[in-house]
Amino acid sequence: MTGRLAGLADGIRHRAGGEGASPFARLRMFRPLRLAALGATALVIGSFVGVLYHVVDVISEPGTFQLIVGVTLVGTTVLARYLSVRRALVVAGVLLVGGLGWYLAHIDSVSLWLLPHLRYTLALMTGQSVLTIANLEAWVLAITPAPVFLTWYLALRRRYVVSAGVGGATTLFFVLSGDAGPELALLGVVGVVALVGFGELDAVDATVGDADIVAAIVALTILLSATVTVVPAGMGYTFSPETGFGQSGSGTAGTPDTVEANLLNADDEFSIQGSLELSSSVRYRVRSTDAEYWRVGSYDLYTGDGWTRRGQRGPLDRRLGTPAGRSRTVEQTYRPLTDTNTMPAVWRPTAVSGSPADSARVSSLGGLVPTRTILGGETYSVESSIPVATLSELRTAGRDYPDAIQERYLQLPESTPDRVAERTQRLTANAETPYDTARVIETWLETNRAYSLNVSQPSGSVADSFLFEMQRGYCTYYATTMAVMLRSQDIPARMVVGYTPGQRVSENEWVVRGQNAHAWVEVYFPEIGWIQFDPTPAGPRETTEESDLEAARENDVPNVDTNDSEGGEWTPTPSETPERTAIERANETVNAPLLRGERMPGSATLTANPDTQPPADNGDSNGGASGLTVQLPTAEQATLGLLAVLGLAGIARRTGVSRRARRAFHLRWQPRADPETDLERAFDRLSSLLAHRHRERRDGETVRAYLDAIEADERARRVAERRERARYEGTVSETAAEEAVTLVDELVRE
Repeated sequence: MTGRLAGLADGIRHRAGGEGASPFARLRMFRPLRLAALGATALVIGSFVGVLYHVVDVISEPGTFQLIVGVTLVGTTVLARYLSVRRALVVAGVLLVGGLGWYLAHIDSVSLWLLPHLRYTLALMTGQSVLTIANLEAWVLAITPAPVFLTWYLALRRRYVVSAGVGGATTLFFVLSGDAGPELALLGVVGVVALVGFGELDAVDATVGDADIVAAIVALTILLSATVTVVPAGMGYTFSPETGFGQSGSGTAGTPDTVEANLLNADDEFSIQGSLELSSSVRYRVRSTDAEYWRVGSYDLYTGDGWTRRGQRGPLDRRLGTPAGRSRTVEQTYRPLTDTNTMPAVWRPTAVSGSPADSARVSSLGGLVPTRTILGGETYSVESSIPVATLSELRTAGRDYPDAIQERYLQLPESTPDRVAERTQRLTANAETPYDTARVIETWLETNRAYSLNVSQPSGSVADSFLFEMQRGYCTYYATTMAVMLRSQDIPARMVVGYTPGQRVSENEWVVRGQNAHAWVEVYFPEIGWIQFDPTPAGPRETTEESDLEAARENDVPNVDTNDSEGGEWTPTPSETPERTAIERANETVNAPLLRGERMPGSATLTANPDTQPPADNGDSNGGASGLTVQLPTAEQATLGLLAVLGLAGIARRTGVSRRARRAFHLRWQPRADPETDLERAFDRLSSLLAHRHRERRDGETVRAYLDAIEADERARRVAERRERARYEGTVSETAAEEAVTLVDELVRE
């Protein structure tokens, strides 16, 4: 028995071009199942190449990346004819090691120790996005050829399982880093399943008819993904190269579906969500010499559906600095009332003290980052220098931006629709300076979009959707859109998150709640620094917060008030203020945004181009004037949909459903042509119906004998009689054909 099986295996290898055949012979074996296996390999490669394409698209034009992928695939196809598996593994290793060496050579300063790189790789595999990697484009170009080469080579050499392992592991890496979206991750899973399935069928010389088993498994995988995620989410654990393992967002209050959790649990990656809620719980008591926005962090890399902060955290004593121009000092003391992992500070912090500061670090963008949970009741103090300038200085600051600022804060994904820049250009046609442009955009968004926490998360570019398709949104939509519009006009801008001042309970003290979590924009001005702008309409936002707080109080929700916050907003004693002259107003120093929705002096003259005003809001949550938008499926969605359809077709064939469906369709619907054809089709339908309800007509059995044997209905006999007469006479009348069709229809309906 063993010998017979071995002989069969040798025969299969010989026919399929296995180990005993030359590589060239294998490449010529384009059997259907082999083509299906290679197609599945393309899906696997497409899943991780798709991730890398989207990464490159965020930072630069992806033409070079596409060229490298194409050259690698073509070169692999040619080399597979000559390279043994052992030599191919050596080539893959050289590509990977050489690529990483080339990448490290392009980094200005890099550690030669292996441990930091291993720790950073572990961080990537536990949730840290590859978007945070320095010189990201070079990294992508360096690591792409090796997995593409090895996955495709192994499939060409019919090492399907190993090929699936290499490609699947590469996709898994990007799933663990969080860069592979659900669709690409599922595409990778489907590709691996199909590659192993079709490959095994090809290896045993199965027939094409057996492929429906694999197709059925693929369809079930896709359908199950609607309710079961590819990778368990919500565990909340990440690995930091500096602090090791920790729980993401631990200690930061607020449920995952609140604005606060979305903004402040984001760490280095921030994803814009759909509908969210507010949290009225008290987070901080802040003593400050002025009411300011309590800034938590900022983001520089716009990904289309969110933001990422690039760069590493540094020591507190070496990362704090001062604004480029004049500034005023604000002193703050923060006391969190619950455990937290955030350290708010007014921009720009120049000195920090208190026990939480002993181990704190500073992000690459200047935000304070605690390396441990700050316990409720602990305090820390911050001294900040806020950039200030006169309106005249802001308007004459010009565009002489440092190279580092331009490289980091003008980035937009290559896929950002051109209409964003075109609309912005038309809106700001009357603006003469970057400052005027920023004020026009801020005012236009504030007055032309309604504030609402109930929105549908858009697909594609968030800024494009909010600018053209949505009529309402909340702070992250306003801030993201303003930053993108500014960048489209070559004005450096970044996204900022933190808290608004909160409730003032005494002259120099504020109670900050979760509902005060907010997002705004900072715009860079040469020789001045980063200036705040807030395009979110303050009135509607504050009304929503007040309603939420009142509802929480009525429902006796805990931790929504302190001893002195129930009495409402503290206001200073009114005093007469002398009228300012026009010259005094023009020379007033400002740092936008002015709080509580106030307007800067002189801003009333900055208006959008009236020729570009959008249609009025019709009250729909999303959509344009009609509230209806049509979004075409992405390439990933279309591919998964097609695979699901093919898989369901395989299930239908395997279970006989397709056969029964065809029979039912054939019985119930008859296309009409000429009398002869109509009568013959009616008789075919009758034969199928009788075979289903009784039995098939046997070989040599006449129609009359068959009808007598099954005791057929008189109507069936009449149809058979009409057909028999037509055969002998050679003609069929329309009346006879119509009668036959009608009689069969009646029999089918019974």
